[in-house]
Amino acid sequence: IVVSPPITSPTASTVWNVGDKVLVTWDTSDIPEPKNFTGQLLLGFQENDSENLMLDSPLASGFQLIDGQVQITVPDVPPKSDYIVVLFGDSGNASPEFTI
Repeated sequence: IVVSPPITSPTASTVWNVGDKVLVTWDTSDIPEPKNFTGQLLLGFQENDSENLMLDSPLASGFQLIDGQVQITVPDVPPKSDYIVVLFGDSGNASPEFTI
């Protein structure tokens, strides 16, 4: 079973500010039974067609994918317009690029 719910927020027009509390959301309609999968959320950025994920500092982990959302605090990172968040269940699903 592959669990890879599509991210619904952030979107390409999203701008986050360092230190803000923000909600990352995803579509739960295709999560299979049993619906007790836990997730991990990573921040990364696109560069040279590669997802550069910050594996050592997850934004959140251990939450239930069926919840459809997790609140995080935007980390202190350099300003860029090519950030992504990647939601891992047993497979990864990246958001569109957005700005911090």
